[in-house]
Amino acid sequence: MRVGKASDTNTEMVGTMREGKLAQKHLLFGEDGSPNNYDLNMGLTGSGGWRTPRHRHNFDQIRYVIKGVLPYGETSFLQEGWVGYFPESVPYGPQERTEGLETLVLQLGGASGNGYLSVAQRESTNAILNSKGEFRKGMYYWKDEHGIEQSMDGSDACFEHATGKKLQFAEPRYTDVVAMNPDAYDWAPEGSEGVSVKWLGTFTERNLRIGFIRLAAGAVYVTRQNPSIQLLYLTHGKLEAEGEQYGPETGFELAANEAPVALRAVEATELLCFVFHQF
Repeated sequence: MRVGKASDTNTEMVGTMREGKLAQKHLLFGEDGSPNNYDLNMGLTGSGGWRTPRHRHNFDQIRYVIKGVLPYGETSFLQEGWVGYFPESVPYGPQERTEGLETLVLQLGGASGNGYLSVAQRESTNAILNSKGEFRKGMYYWKDEHGIEQSMDGSDACFEHATGKKLQFAEPRYTDVVAMNPDAYDWAPEGSEGVSVKWLGTFTERNLRIGFIRLAAGAVYVTRQNPSIQLLYLTHGKLEAEGEQYGPETGFELAANEAPVALRAVEATELLCFVFHQF
């Protein structure tokens, strides 16, 4: 089991690809080149907000609103405590995030198997693009061989330059973002006494799952051996695992087919759970 704690993680400012200020703490990363490559991070919108045009990605995103309200369209919002599934190939936006918004974001390869371009790859590519053109309001602008200005979405430009391939999108499996209100779901007993779960949804033919796990003080949750990566994010409480104690804003990765791990709640604890696509 790998662990990433916000308290041990440096804050990084998102690059120039979008407009505004967004500070991130990257808790856990996947493996470059893998269809299940991922980045689990916490984001804080800075002074002046953060803006993106309407766009789409060739990877999946899952967002959990820690504090504030997250806009994902002109009239669409995720309220505090809500979870949103942003499927690959599905457009969303524009976004006008206000200062102080806090979110947990999981970016991961989608069901198509196209994978996910890592933060390190994106930032090094953006540095090259900035030497040849500029990013403005989420778009990338440059001049072609005839001196005529061209433009495209900043994220698309980054992908194409990094991979040398034309960005292609899989046929969308959904028509929109899936916005979920966890408070509308009931808890169900799971395994040992004092453990309960609420699964918000299972998505695509590859069984991406999103849900919450709740432990009463002293309860023990034994993780399942899954055929794909499982991530847990500790939203509140405190638990003990493998001789160490962990508090809020901690991420845990269990690799595919990793042996079960016992998590004991030192106090009442809740975890957000992601089970990745099965390839």
